[in-house]
Amino acid sequence: MSRPKDRPGSGGLRGWGGVTGMAAACAVTAALTLLPLAHHSGRAAGEDTSGGGPVTAVQTRAEECTEPEASLPASGDGGPAIDTIRQRGKLIAGVDQNSFRWGYRNPESRELEGFDIDLVRAIAEDILGDPNAVIFRAIPTNQRIAALENDRVDVVVRTMTINCERLEQVSFSTAYFRAGQQVLAPKESTITGYDSSLKGKRVCSAEGSTAYEALEKESFGALYKDAFDGTERDPDLLTVPSQLDCLVRLQLGEVDAIVTDNALAAGQAAQDPAVELKGKAPFTTEYYGVATKKDANDLVARVNKVLVDYRAGGTNSAWMESYREWLATGLPGITAPPAPKYRGD
Repeated sequence: MSRPKDRPGSGGLRGWGGVTGMAAACAVTAALTLLPLAHHSGRAAGEDTSGGGPVTAVQTRAEECTEPEASLPASGDGGPAIDTIRQRGKLIAGVDQNSFRWGYRNPESRELEGFDIDLVRAIAEDILGDPNAVIFRAIPTNQRIAALENDRVDVVVRTMTINCERLEQVSFSTAYFRAGQQVLAPKESTITGYDSSLKGKRVCSAEGSTAYEALEKESFGALYKDAFDGTERDPDLLTVPSQLDCLVRLQLGEVDAIVTDNALAAGQAAQDPAVELKGKAPFTTEYYGVATKKDANDLVARVNKVLVDYRAGGTNSAWMESYREWLATGLPGITAPPAPKYRGD
């Protein structure tokens, strides 16, 4: 399966640097995250998507979870979630629009581009026969699960880490990318990594992210939690709704460092030459998956089938082609996607 070539806006300027550009990006996000990025008619996303049909296995409960990356077997069969998408004629996907090289709005063409966007189009092509049959909805990091639970989207493809806790709320495909948490800080900073050099430093992370969870477990004396966190009085300085907000805070000197996925941080370092990843390697191992509403089993199995095709072909696979286009510069040396794991293997 080759990666779709006819997506709109696939060229031109691919980034912007500095505080002004990034702040403008955040302003665009604030204006659009609560609204669909395109209008549609038909049934709501996720309507009648409780799993069923030919796929009858269920996602593992968190208390039974030992291999969260193990997903349902791949299947091309239909079911209630697939039927809803086909009746609507559009796949509704929750994505980022400000993560450079993953999901971002090209400032020249105003179209969404990136590694995650390519995968969304592959899913749409498989289910609907058209890679452009997509309604993109920009959602902040802390609204990914809510968007699925409230039927605002069919899938979330937004650098979302698979873990046992999240499996209580949503379902996941097999892993499509391996990443890990790492520290991003100014090059001249005395911070050396995720270690005691963070003591007393102001560290930013996104609400609802695995980075925040890591800081809760071990902060090394860093200041990482806002007063009145999670309330209307939350100043959103150290814990922010969307991960990109942390980079703006760092550029403005309001925080000293960011903890985030190295995959996202590499894109941010490419945008701003004044910052860099600290530490020799990520301090966690995490896998991104495509998230769906809880127990939308037919859709999970269908996405897994898409991923089988997307990985196929070795160095000529659609996955590797997308990696070379978007990620290889900042994350060199990856020779293959993560192998899928299935329940019962």
